[in-house]
Amino acid sequence: MRKYVGVMLMFMTFMFGAINFNKASKEELMELKGIGAKKADAIIEYRKSNKINSVEDLLPIKGFGQNLISKIKNSQIKSK
Repeated sequence: MRKYVGVMLMFMTFMFGAINFNKASKEELMELKGIGAKKADAIIEYRKSNKINSVEDLLPIKGFGQNLISKIKNSQIKSK
């Protein structure tokens, strides 16, 4: 039972601590590992004409490769 409660607590922390790429401020985006001012600006510009439904939706942005996408995934980022 304790194990179940612990897993649920970790899940809830993950869900409420996630960043929404469609609404996050530049400062919030820059808190992510691998995202500096230029990449944050690129995300903000990209989302003006493209909804970001998954982390893979960032791949068309210049400077976003598979390695950076993996870092973002490992950071438990929510994109919706």
